[in-house]
Amino acid sequence: MTAEALPTTGERVVTVADSSGPAPVLDIVVPVYNEQTDVAGAVRRLRDHLRANVPYPSRIIVADNASTDSTLAIAAELAGEVDGLRVVHLEQKGRGRALNAVWRASDAEIVAYCDVDLSTDLNALMPLIAPLISGHSDIAIGTRLARDSRVVRGPKREFISRSYNLILKTTMRAKFSDAQCGFKAMRTDIARQVLPYVEDTGWFFDTELLVLAERIGLRIAEVPVDWVDDPDSTVDIVSTAVADLKGCARVGYALTTGRLPIAELRAAIGRDRAPGPHIEGVPFGLVGQLARFCVIGVASTIAYAVLYLLLHAFLGAQVSNFVALAITAVLNTAANRRFSFGVQGREGMMRHHFFGLAVFLFGWVVTAGSLVVLHGVAPEASKHVELVVLVVANLVATLTRFVGLRWVFRSHDNIRDAAGATEGAAE
Repeated sequence: MTAEALPTTGERVVTVADSSGPAPVLDIVVPVYNEQTDVAGAVRRLRDHLRANVPYPSRIIVADNASTDSTLAIAAELAGEVDGLRVVHLEQKGRGRALNAVWRASDAEIVAYCDVDLSTDLNALMPLIAPLISGHSDIAIGTRLARDSRVVRGPKREFISRSYNLILKTTMRAKFSDAQCGFKAMRTDIARQVLPYVEDTGWFFDTELLVLAERIGLRIAEVPVDWVDDPDSTVDIVSTAVADLKGCARVGYALTTGRLPIAELRAAIGRDRAPGPHIEGVPFGLVGQLARFCVIGVASTIAYAVLYLLLHAFLGAQVSNFVALAITAVLNTAANRRFSFGVQGREGMMRHHFFGLAVFLFGWVVTAGSLVVLHGVAPEASKHVELVVLVVANLVATLTRFVGLRWVFRSHDNIRDAAGATEGAAE
């Protein structure tokens, strides 16, 4: 028996028994808490299935998280019977905590997990890991909501599951269909880079991982599964649902405030690393940025002119200039952030818009000053003459805006360049 604090997580993990050999291709984790009735049968069924149907070296890891019954002792005894079985113990409770710790410490190529009740038909295991082994995908999930899935469960669980996934689609813009099916797999190299940012230690772990994976551009494969509800499940549906909603609020806040390094992770490991929507014939880099900036600038100038002329009759020249410039400046910064410089997600958004505000203030000083000069020289100038002068003054502010925005987004360019260099070296 060995105890260690995993350097990847800080969790104190005790290896109680280990009959496994060299590093396998697949680690499949069975997280357990007070499952003394089911753990032995689950491990034997899983072992038999791996031997008969999985043509890759594999290991079963029973991850006991703070059980208070005989679960750990029963699992440890199985190590003498089941080759390729490792039993570990965590001192704190939490399925998410166990998966995070064990997955990040794994030396296998692929990590997976299934619930101890084996509600999911194990015949879906090979389809689950195949896209990961081939390199086609980064994460694979079983889904009970696909048209080809066969599911047996009560109407209450069905309603809660579909309602929860609807909430994820509407509030998190999630594209995956089934967040909480206890049957998932992941490339280990990706897990080590993503899991440090997954905070939940309980049942929301799956959802948080998938939301983060989608935002950083990882490819998620979905596999229809056959699933039979366990009538003896000890999961408290109500408390789990409440915890999930709290988790949604926490992750949503983190994404909104830029606490998660979405842009950096996307640049490093995301599948979609392009710096912005591709326009045929327009390259990336300085030339592409300038071309996109000019297109957005023309659109902003037209919007500014229309707003100025509409507001002039009610607010006068100076106030109309200020309001029209403020509105178009916010839209201009957002559009250039996304399209000219290819910055996606909410990370750094507040900082970028604060810089856009500073550029707006500079532009307002230039344009307001030009109006003062115009009215001093030609007090009776029409609003159309004023608009011409303001557009010319805006050209100076626009040049400043491009130079400034390119500077503020330079860190994102550096990240993409480094990612591209890494890919080039690998090729």
